[in-house]
Amino acid sequence: MADAPPVPQPRVLHVITDPRRRGAQNLARDLHRELLRRGQPSALRALHPHPDAGPDGTDAPVLGPSRHHPATLRALRRAARDADVVVAHGSSTLQACAVALLGSRVPFVYVNIGDPRHWTASPARRLRVGAMLHRAAAVSAISDGAREVLLERFKLPARRVRTIPNARAAEQYPPAADDAERRTARAELGLPPDGPLVAWVGALSAEKRPDLALAALERLPGVTLALAGEGPLRAALEPAERAHFLGRLTDPAPLYRAADALLLTSDSEGVPGVLIEAALAGLPAVATDVGWVSDVVRDGRTGTLVPPGDPDLLADALTALLGTDRAPLAAAARSHALAHFALDPVTDAWQRLLRDVAG
Repeated sequence: MADAPPVPQPRVLHVITDPRRRGAQNLARDLHRELLRRGQPSALRALHPHPDAGPDGTDAPVLGPSRHHPATLRALRRAARDADVVVAHGSSTLQACAVALLGSRVPFVYVNIGDPRHWTASPARRLRVGAMLHRAAAVSAISDGAREVLLERFKLPARRVRTIPNARAAEQYPPAADDAERRTARAELGLPPDGPLVAWVGALSAEKRPDLALAALERLPGVTLALAGEGPLRAALEPAERAHFLGRLTDPAPLYRAADALLLTSDSEGVPGVLIEAALAGLPAVATDVGWVSDVVRDGRTGTLVPPGDPDLLADALTALLGTDRAPLAAAARSHALAHFALDPVTDAWQRLLRDVAG
């Protein structure tokens, strides 16, 4: 009997808010590239430009001047005509896809990255977001905990909400091979060659709490903090003693290889990609226990979790981590990330969902 012909894979259009390399945009890029590598038609578009995107954002052509501008929505609808499924990555793309694709035969999948309890705190916003979520053919939750919140908060049909973890391509975040490679990475970033180094990666914005990172640093004599990212708080935060503001890094992997620990200080998160990246690089973390951070940071096994908002507890946790043998934590962090957040099995799950949505 002849083998059955392969099932054609649906054409996919990934929509991100802007061309910056952060959070939801990074997952979209990795998934887009992996689908292309597997031979599946895939395109990537950004709703609007951003001044911090830089030249590395040219892989995501911009649709219009702002996220909900009529010209942007018209361009999105035109781009969707060449797709069988549209994937909306992050909260800013939800309304754009819900409006632009209204009456269209092209379904869209919404990727929930953050904690919906945080970004739909008001009743009015909860109603508005809920109405748009019900327009989606499917919703992807990054954690079983996030899925339960989506089901309870917005009364979505259970069959339309799937848990598909956040993910990163492991080969992009290799651990430092030895101390020489670590010192080389520090030299390339202009960081001190010796002494404890803590990395902080994210937007310099209020919800990420970089101020807590600097407050913890004041309690850690002899420790250096390297902050990678841009945002509205930068001017107010620098200069700070023993803190190096690196700006936006096209590739944060060298910083992970340079550092001894990662610090996450956010008041709200989903399952942060930065924690996955650091874990793949064998970098243990001290993180605030918000959202579903605990999916990545296993307290006492791959790092340390502390309640949000307390620089003393952050400093104590970093002191303990930096003062211990970090090799077992590093190995456990990488092993856990490879088992749960590697791109290959996550892409398998995405391909199944895309086929189901496309019919």
